[in-house]
Amino acid sequence: MSELTWWPAPAKLNLFLHVTGRRADGYHDLQTIFQLIERCDRIGLAVRADGRIARSAGMREVEPEKDLAVRAAWALKRHTGVALGADIQVIKHIPAGGGLGGGSSDAASVLLGLNALWHCDLGLEELATLGVQLGADVPVFVYGNSAWGEGRGERLTAMELAPRWFLVIHPGIGVSTAEIFQAPELTRNSAVITIRAFSESRAVNVFEPVVCARRPEVAEALSWLRGQIDAHGAPISARMSGTGACIFASFERVEDAERVAARVPDRWGSFVARGLNRSPLHAMLRMHG
Repeated sequence: MSELTWWPAPAKLNLFLHVTGRRADGYHDLQTIFQLIERCDRIGLAVRADGRIARSAGMREVEPEKDLAVRAAWALKRHTGVALGADIQVIKHIPAGGGLGGGSSDAASVLLGLNALWHCDLGLEELATLGVQLGADVPVFVYGNSAWGEGRGERLTAMELAPRWFLVIHPGIGVSTAEIFQAPELTRNSAVITIRAFSESRAVNVFEPVVCARRPEVAEALSWLRGQIDAHGAPISARMSGTGACIFASFERVEDAERVAARVPDRWGSFVARGLNRSPLHAMLRMHG
């Protein structure tokens, strides 16, 4: 087995999230802005000569064969026919089931990392096509840019977002994406907007009221954070990311984010992270040539 190399897998926030319709295939049409942040899982990869795919470290509550990181390795192996295998280690820093895209980012880092280590030489578009079969959020992490997303979230336009810092709160629960998408009360007819016409102050996350009604822990955390913002002047109201459960607020100065973070009740997890326009994973890929 080759020497273990470590690859970052950054989290994302949805700065807004609208559902503009339901498609014939059962999926929903979405509009969103994916904001990458510097909070990262760490993915360890080592090449195996025996062709096996094995996960030697990861979340105990997720069986290896169901882990998106392991499934990504198998998808790349089947697609390319490469004879090599891999040992995979997943060190989690992104809350699971929090709407921050951790599993999808882990999968993207495996696809990109093994594409380099196995010398498959697939382009980003081909890797993104493989990735979307694993999850709709995987392509944004494959391309590695904060982006405007449409379709299932896989039609992407890279964006240069203003520098800012984010306070992210995890209320200690996970939320099932499938459950929230199937909720009859979900708003599925948001008006289609353009990047040029987008106004962050008027856009919303349509999943937020659905989750808050079903998960009082999320509603409580959101109410608390909005109260802090009203008192201390963050530029944008607190929001939920994805289908929850994490909530966030943005700040122009890290000191302001950390000031509010210091008040977060001990019963919730929290962290402050800088927004990124480009993934640190792609900087590492350039180092690997």
